[in-house]
Amino acid sequence: MTERTMTLAAVEQLCLRALTAAGASEDNAAAVARSTMLAERDGIRSHGLLYVPIYADHVRCGKVDGKARPAVSQPRPGAVVVDAATGFAHPAIDAGWDRFIAAARRNGVAAMTVFNSCNCGVVGHHAERIAEAGLLGLCTTHAPASIAPPGGRLPVIGTNPFALGAPDGAGGAALVLDQSASVVAKSEILLRSREGRPIEPGWAIDEHGADTLDPAAALKGSMLPAGGHKGFGVGLLVEILASCLAGAVLSKDASPFSGTAGGPPRTGQCFIAFDPRAFSTGFSHQVASLVAAIANQGDVRLPGSGRQAARRRNEREGVRVDAGLVDRIETLCR
Repeated sequence: MTERTMTLAAVEQLCLRALTAAGASEDNAAAVARSTMLAERDGIRSHGLLYVPIYADHVRCGKVDGKARPAVSQPRPGAVVVDAATGFAHPAIDAGWDRFIAAARRNGVAAMTVFNSCNCGVVGHHAERIAEAGLLGLCTTHAPASIAPPGGRLPVIGTNPFALGAPDGAGGAALVLDQSASVVAKSEILLRSREGRPIEPGWAIDEHGADTLDPAAALKGSMLPAGGHKGFGVGLLVEILASCLAGAVLSKDASPFSGTAGGPPRTGQCFIAFDPRAFSTGFSHQVASLVAAIANQGDVRLPGSGRQAARRRNEREGVRVDAGLVDRIETLCR
């Protein structure tokens, strides 16, 4: 694979051009382009430029309405509901964001759900955004079914990631925990499939229930939950919040995030924000003490520290990207 270096601004602009050329509105494309840039900035290649051709295909075939206008309602003081109108998740989340944050500050806690949605990018970025507003954020998003229950072979839930963002009391995030119910994100298997690399042992099983290192066989089979039945339980928790509570379709009924088949996925998200000041006076001190107890143990890595290191490096030096992928996206811009 031949690589080239791009600035973060160039990554964002490339995505913006590709999506507007595909037929997305400027505002919708801009929200997705920023999410794509943030993924590349933090070294999360599986959620970065790799997804741009997929996003563009989805707009062109109608799987995603690139000109959708999200509808925001607030049925209760602490409840914000967004209908993404089968458009991108990113502008739908942005549409309800200010009401959501204001409601959390006013009430002490608030939740925002999104339905008729799709892939929302790196869920940890939304949790970090809540933390930067001085709030404690818990973010969940479900996905098309890719994990079978332990002992089964038929996927029922998605990789269903969740993220926790804790504020540091100074306008930043003290900690961002972002993990999925699966051993690894499905997009990582998709990335390895496209690059012709085998996956790691214990990541997935094929459609017959046998262990596999072949990413193509894994995509036809089932991802494995992290920690067996406990990981599957985490996935169910996310499913209840991001699908059932949000009024989105179940993971088992959602069309794939990749490919053009199946129509809009109509998946959902659920974000919850707490204002620590409504509950205790020592929250920031407690979080700082907890973080220090982890970080001060030699080679122990605080969750999210790898992303922070990649962020500092890529902001300074630019990001290394697959030249072939960039050329492919450039053709979408014409």
